[in-house]
Amino acid sequence: MTGTPAVIRAGDGPEIAWKNGGGTTREIAVFPPGAAMDDFLWRLSLATIARPGPFSLFPGMRRVLTVIDGVLSLTGPDTRVRLTRTSAPFAFDGAEPIEGVPVGGPALALNAITRRAGCTAHVARLGPGDVSPASGLLLAAEPQRFGPISMARLDCARLERAMPVAGAAVAVSFAAVGP
Repeated sequence: MTGTPAVIRAGDGPEIAWKNGGGTTREIAVFPPGAAMDDFLWRLSLATIARPGPFSLFPGMRRVLTVIDGVLSLTGPDTRVRLTRTSAPFAFDGAEPIEGVPVGGPALALNAITRRAGCTAHVARLGPGDVSPASGLLLAAEPQRFGPISMARLDCARLERAMPVAGAAVAVSFAAVGP
């Protein structure tokens, strides 16, 4: 353990267009590394929601959305919520049919998806002076120094120890569940 977080730069991964044409997704990290959509334990990505449309269904999964930019309205059988860049992270069942509607322009959201039977995600907004968790990932919602490194907006650090945060950020940690 070096104590210096490894950084995943915002543009490192490819941006993939959604099948429905309503947005794009850029994968940040997946576990196990290299796992495909049908065999990951957890996945963290950034999604740009450009047009209204249905979210992909992920039966057996739990999703947590955190809006980074814009406003996003979500509706479904058990869901009616309007998310902004200051809203708390919003968790929902990946099997629930959700309609996403960006309000006043595209919305950018951090998306943590976990396999319900094996993992859970804890997602929290942090601000200047807050301390990051000791493990997990930290997305910089604005440029900042994080310990010894400079992070551009939307860069993501792999955490190896708790450290003070210098600006708006979102911390994501994953934990195994079950026997």
